[in-house]
Amino acid sequence: MNRRDLLTLLGGAALLPSAVRAQQERLPSVGWVGFSTDKTAPDGLRQGLRELGYVEGQNIAIQYRSPQEGSVSFAGPIEELARLNVDIIATAGVPATDAAHRAALSIPVVFVAADPIGAGFVASLARPGGNMTGLSLAVEDQFSGKWLELLKEAAPQISRVAYLWNPANHSSASSWQAMQGLAPKLGLTLQSVELRDPKGLDDALTAIGPGRADGAILDSDAVSLLVQPQVIAFASANRLPMISVFPAFAHAGGLMSYGPDLHDLWRRAATYVVQILKGAKPSELPVIQPTRFEFVLNLKTANLLGLSVPPTLVIE
Repeated sequence: MNRRDLLTLLGGAALLPSAVRAQQERLPSVGWVGFSTDKTAPDGLRQGLRELGYVEGQNIAIQYRSPQEGSVSFAGPIEELARLNVDIIATAGVPATDAAHRAALSIPVVFVAADPIGAGFVASLARPGGNMTGLSLAVEDQFSGKWLELLKEAAPQISRVAYLWNPANHSSASSWQAMQGLAPKLGLTLQSVELRDPKGLDDALTAIGPGRADGAILDSDAVSLLVQPQVIAFASANRLPMISVFPAFAHAGGLMSYGPDLHDLWRRAATYVVQILKGAKPSELPVIQPTRFEFVLNLKTANLLGLSVPPTLVIE
């Protein structure tokens, strides 16, 4: 090939359409792992990335992976993202983060999960160590007592509150311990109802059926997300005042929700994603604690339950 031919080829490459050149250049990639029903987390992540100048499909790629329907196992989705060689894995919740932790990957992980120290994901909040960092939902005993207070305020007549929880979840166990100390001060007794797997839902609902509990709390475990629609339907049919950590619970017909603002946490998680893409080490990025908590009250459900909601709970 002579010099003129070489110059012609080089000049032709410069004239390639920008879209073609973009396809030839590999975009930085993030693998998001969570339940497919979770819309808040990916929405918050995308918003945070946009605010930092990263738009999905233009200058960053996002791969979304979830367990098979009805499953709480995240091992498969994590393995798939590892094979795709994504630059960062973003995990929503303890089970997804635990799967990434157990996989012992070298890929950086940015999580939003409860009690990352207790779960063994990081050595400390200030110096996480390893390849994982992110945002904590806090240890649930820091806000779960509020569930009892809100239930009692909305439905003063209740005396026995069932707690649907997964004992295998370290954060949930902390919440159970904390509530046992607070319940007597509010004139309440607690009923432990274990829910380790969606297959156990029927037995769990039977345990809190008519005459057994007059209020209930749906834990923030991954299993709870999978059974949330059935639990809401049960609570409605049995006129059972119920609270959860998930805002979607109240929006879908549950009475109330209270917990960290998940959309805000994921918007802030985007900051760590970008910092790591630019070379920051997860081991040196401190785990961020929540600063905003969100309370949602479904007034329509309150009316259906015959509750006279006190003005202190109605936020204009």
